[in-house]
Amino acid sequence: MRFLVDESTGPAVARWLQGQGHTVFSVYDEARGIDDDAVIHKAFVEDWILITNDVRTGASFYCALMTNGLLSKINTLHRLLERYADRLAGNFVVVTESRVRFAST
Repeated sequence: MRFLVDESTGPAVARWLQGQGHTVFSVYDEARGIDDDAVIHKAFVEDWILITNDVRTGASFYCALMTNGLLSKINTLHRLLERYADRLAGNFVVVTESRVRFAST
């Protein structure tokens, strides 16, 4: 899968996803400081699944990872990918440690 990992999510999550065999663009490592609109545009135009800790207005195709701490983020993503990988693209997904909520675009 192709993930664009927002700066707010962090480079360690991006490295973990890469280690799982995914293609990853890390905003922190590759485009630090670009504004939210540019991140959303890049994800949309280049067909990335955007992983962020921010709830963004104007975008309905990303995964909002609403957890704190590196281990929690990675464990939550791991469970999400095991159970719902086939449903991530084209959806707005809010993920917490105990809940996954989908809204189709």
